[in-house]
Amino acid sequence: MWFRLFALVCIVLLLPAHAQAGLKQRIKAIAPSALVLVLDEKGKELVAQRADKPFVPASVAKVVTSWLAMKVLGADHRFETRFYVDDKRVLYVRGGGDPFLVSEELALLAPKLLAATGKQAFTGMVIDTSYFPAGLTIPGIEATRRSYNALNSALAVNFNTIHAVRRGKTVRSAEKQTPITPVAISQFRKRGPKGRGRISLAQADPSVGVRYAGELIAAFIKRAGGKVNGKVSIGAVPDGLKPVYVHRQSRALPEILKQLLIGSNNYVTNQVFLEIGARKLGAPVSLKKSLQVARKFLAEQGLAKAIRLEEGSGISRGNRFTARGLARLLHQFAPHAGLMRRTKAGSRYKTGTLSGVRTLAGFAKTAKHGVVRFVISIRGGSSRLRFRLLRAIERGL
Repeated sequence: MWFRLFALVCIVLLLPAHAQAGLKQRIKAIAPSALVLVLDEKGKELVAQRADKPFVPASVAKVVTSWLAMKVLGADHRFETRFYVDDKRVLYVRGGGDPFLVSEELALLAPKLLAATGKQAFTGMVIDTSYFPAGLTIPGIEATRRSYNALNSALAVNFNTIHAVRRGKTVRSAEKQTPITPVAISQFRKRGPKGRGRISLAQADPSVGVRYAGELIAAFIKRAGGKVNGKVSIGAVPDGLKPVYVHRQSRALPEILKQLLIGSNNYVTNQVFLEIGARKLGAPVSLKKSLQVARKFLAEQGLAKAIRLEEGSGISRGNRFTARGLARLLHQFAPHAGLMRRTKAGSRYKTGTLSGVRTLAGFAKTAKHGVVRFVISIRGGSSRLRFRLLRAIERGL
């Protein structure tokens, strides 16, 4: 009797080990050259395949930026855009780096601005972009029309992109909520595809994006019953002029982070990343400041060497992570896992994709080990392969 009971206990104890061994063989069979690391809630290593090799994280880096943003900016943070009016009724707009100044936000903003200033026509509009220094560049961002290469800016609308439809010489907005403007028409005629598409605004001349932002703000002011006469120009708010209206973004930081993690928007992510440095070290923003703050917070977690950032979105191939370093940071990010995309099985994850790079990291929901942290990196191969590995983890543990 005692012998049978002892044998049964041994079998029960050995089952997890057999499951782990089976999973390791399954992962090796699916992707023998892949980097895979799986840790349980206590940090116990369940799977480690090529886990000590540093890798390019691609957009998985957005998890690190999101963690830093929650640490530095806080869940209550809302980006601000300030409006001023002088005695000649010139409207001044000082950009604060709001990453989600989209058409729907402008539709909320314009009536509130007119409520504060009255509906008498403005005699002109001046955009103050001094919060972001001239010549700011982000490693990995290239001078192309592709929307993921949009320039970061103190004041930009719709992620510094234009979504339109071109038929011959005619250009119309591809979005019901977004009026078409002269800058949008001219830029899409020059650089847009035939038919429907989204382009980043011209990088050779950053002022194009600023002028487009001014035109779109003016269009929404008109919709709200006001008017802006004269041209949109770039300049500084006069000394001593006080704001008549401060627009606080309707989305608090967690909602913005959820959108950037799910949509994987590089522009939004680096707007947030640049704000991190300015919050701690003062305006104007700079990549150097944000990297300095990031390194400090990572060093406090013992991750200074394990997580090396060049920028916040993952678009730069100069970013380098270790699997164990990222897994440790995932432990810190666990309270915010609900911001990430979800699988049918209930796992939470973030993807990363560059040419020759496929990454996946997050929290896998398993039957026997509960929620485990995982990191996957594949050089080359299809995007589906990383999800095959994730499903193997979900079902094998």
